[in-house]
Amino acid sequence: MYLLEVRELTKHFGGIRALDQVSFKVREGSITSIIGPNGAGKTTLFNCLTGLTKPTGGMILLSDAGIGGMAPHAIVSLGVARTFQNIRLFRDMTVLENVLVSQHQRMRSGLFKIVSKHKDFLAEEENARCRGLEYLGLVGLECSADIPSFNLPYGDQRRLEIARALATEPALLLLDEPTAGMNPQESGEIMEIIRKLQALGKTVILIEHDMKVVMGISETIVVLDHGVKIAEGTPEMIKSDPLVIEAYLGRGIFA
Repeated sequence: MYLLEVRELTKHFGGIRALDQVSFKVREGSITSIIGPNGAGKTTLFNCLTGLTKPTGGMILLSDAGIGGMAPHAIVSLGVARTFQNIRLFRDMTVLENVLVSQHQRMRSGLFKIVSKHKDFLAEEENARCRGLEYLGLVGLECSADIPSFNLPYGDQRRLEIARALATEPALLLLDEPTAGMNPQESGEIMEIIRKLQALGKTVILIEHDMKVVMGISETIVVLDHGVKIAEGTPEMIKSDPLVIEAYLGRGIFA
C-alpha cells in the first residue's frame, strides 16, 4: 500500500524550475531517501510536501487524498511531520517543553477548561507529559527532559528535533539531513533511531548527503538533479546507474 504518491510535481520560481514533473511513490512503513547535488530541488520538494511552498503544478496524494497546496497546520493534522536542515528548537524551553508544544494541536480541552484548570485538562496535560517522555526515550533523551534545549550538544539537538516531530503523531516523517554535522558514531545512532521508528510503523523520507547512511538504511532512493528525477530504485540499482554516476562525477559520493 502506498502512503504517499507524488505525480508530476512542478514548482517554478520565476523562470527557474526548482522541480520539473517529479513523480514517485512511497510505500507505507518504508524508508526512502531523496538525494542529489546542492540545488537539485530536494528541500523544495519537502517544502511542497509539507505546505510551506505551494506547487506550480502536479499532485501530492496522502492515502489517496490530495494535499498539494494545503496549509502546513492542516497537513500536520493529517499525519505529516518534518525536521529542518537548520535546527529550529525553542532554545529557552526545556527539552520536554519543546516536545509538549507539538502535542497541543492534538489536545481537545477548550478555553474554559484550560483557564479553570479543569480536571479533564489536567489529565490531558499529564497524559501529554507521559507521551512526551516516551518520545524522548525513543531518541535517547529521557534523562535530559528538564534541561534547557540550548544546553544540549549539537547531536542531541538533532535528536530533539526528531522527538518534537514525532510528538505530532505522524504517519509520515520527513527528515531533512538528520545526520548533518555528525561524526560516524552519531550518524550510526541516528540510523538506529530511524530503524526503530520504522519498526513502530512510521514511514520515513529523508534528505541526506551521507551516502553511507543512505545506502545503509534506504529501501528506495530517489535521485534529483536540477529539479528533475533522474533515477529511482534500490541502493544497488542507484549505485550502478550511469545517470547518477554522471550527476555526481568527481564527488566521490559512493566512496
